[in-house]
Amino acid sequence: MPLDFTAIDFETANSSPASACSVGLVRVRDGQVVATAGWLIRPPAGHDEFQEWNIKIHGIRPQDVANAATWPEQFDRLCGFAGADVLVAHNAGFDLKVLRTASQVTELDCPPYRSLCSLQVARKVYDLDSYRLPIAAAAAGFAEFSHHDALADARACAQIVIDSARRTGSADVDALASGLSLRVTEPPVAVVHEQAA
Repeated sequence: MPLDFTAIDFETANSSPASACSVGLVRVRDGQVVATAGWLIRPPAGHDEFQEWNIKIHGIRPQDVANAATWPEQFDRLCGFAGADVLVAHNAGFDLKVLRTASQVTELDCPPYRSLCSLQVARKVYDLDSYRLPIAAAAAGFAEFSHHDALADARACAQIVIDSARRTGSADVDALASGLSLRVTEPPVAVVHEQAA
């Protein structure tokens, strides 16, 4: 099994996990980056207020996304890029929550993505004072990138997993996770409420 996955990173307009305003995607095949994509997103209505704190972090302003594709308009493109890959992200719980919540508020069915957290991987593989993305990425040989640019962050995240797999001799994402006593997270199971007869 080859080391195949898609690294993903979202930036958000505010504290709502539905407020995706930018995404970065990096496709890895056989341990090599083969495709990258990133674009701005107009957050869903009701989740589209830009908070000053978030703007300070990523520099994206309301006017920057005024003509960007909405979540429903860009959803097929995002899913098409990711395919059936395991999604890898630094603090994957956050990015997968953005993906699921933005889909939920726009009434779209989010594919059942499996995920691996590069932050957890970095904590097992490197001995660092901090495991923030820029520091962990530098340990993986990927330094000096534009942190909080979604595509740059996804690229850094991909490099952490590629380097960690190389260091541990892991053939694929599942082998890397199990070798580090981590798990590839399964999607939450949707609860189906049956109608009473």
